[in-house]
Amino acid sequence: MLRRAVWALAGAALLCGACSDGLTGAGADEQVLTSLPTVTTDIATTSSSSTTTTTTTTTTTTTTTTTTTTLPPTAEGRLELIEEVWGDIAPKSVVASGAGLFFAQNMMYRHTITVYDSVGNLVKTISDTVNLADYGIDGYEGTHQGSPVEAVFTSDGKYAYVSNYQMYGDGFNRAGGDGCNLGGWDESFLYRVDTADLEIDQVIPVGAVPKFLAITPDDTYVLVTNWCTFDMSVVATATGEEVTRVDLGRHPRGIAVTRDGSKAYASVMGGSDIAIVDLSDFSIAWLRDVGRSPRHLVLSPEDDTLYATLNGEGTVIKIDLETGETVGRVATGNAPRSMAISTDGQSLYVVNYNSDTVSKVLTADMTEVQELPANDKPIGITYDPQTGNVWVSTYSGSLMIFADR
Repeated sequence: MLRRAVWALAGAALLCGACSDGLTGAGADEQVLTSLPTVTTDIATTSSSSTTTTTTTTTTTTTTTTTTTTLPPTAEGRLELIEEVWGDIAPKSVVASGAGLFFAQNMMYRHTITVYDSVGNLVKTISDTVNLADYGIDGYEGTHQGSPVEAVFTSDGKYAYVSNYQMYGDGFNRAGGDGCNLGGWDESFLYRVDTADLEIDQVIPVGAVPKFLAITPDDTYVLVTNWCTFDMSVVATATGEEVTRVDLGRHPRGIAVTRDGSKAYASVMGGSDIAIVDLSDFSIAWLRDVGRSPRHLVLSPEDDTLYATLNGEGTVIKIDLETGETVGRVATGNAPRSMAISTDGQSLYVVNYNSDTVSKVLTADMTEVQELPANDKPIGITYDPQTGNVWVSTYSGSLMIFADR
């Protein structure tokens, strides 16, 4: 394992006035830090090497080259830490583009998005500072800062959409926080980043405290759960405008979209339900009483099974979507938060925030086959379909890369 000590995190403790320290209610475990994490740079460096066998098929035409990598079945592999990346970061999330880039969203603690290649080299640091007038947003003067929290990529990896927990600067005086009720909070924005030059090229108004994002497979809509307006913004990518909002209830969080783009599932952390949103007319049906505070959602490759982390119960559940029944359940570590699924659908990867661990769960029987130590406060996770590696972001200032082999 090669551990990269890039530089120490800068600055003393930074209090976030809009972030709740003593959270209450069903969303209490959706936690935002109130001070900067610290990192020690006196780190021993060791290295080891290993090889993962893949089968690659390349098809070439006169205009394009398509490369497909076939990975071993993930149920047969086990996670192994192969890399740690440290730096001036405090990543709430890390997201794979599917095309070799990884975006880490560093919230208001660094006001940056840091971009990496597939082996953890820093490609660019993107500031979240914008002049809203430059993007056609009227009514604001001077420059403003965001607080990047989550990201999603278009299907071709050409663009990333990034949610901003809140905005800082003139005109933003009532920021929502994790313990918010409905009531007059500042609304926020998405940034669109062009991955060719890694520049922000679009700013899109959404609700208050936007968190998770998903995109339809045809790239028509970006869906954003707004924590403090209790709804989901539907953004048309063609125009870069919000076309509607769907009321969901107290503290919506996770989103999963079916492969045919017909529906989206959205978890409501302030209760025990999961919404089923019809994306043709934005009507809603419900999966009721799935468990306390459902947070993160992923769908199986066949769209017949939905997996959810239950923040209020410390478990991960498996829901049969034909019957709507919970057909499997597993306890991982303390406070399972974000989750990723392998391309073959055989494995779930879960970060356990209070246990400082990452778990691997086999979907066939919902068995936890591994629980490995992670750096302090693991909060985000993503699966790289190109390599089969699993990336974990930790609030304490690091990214961890695990091979599953």
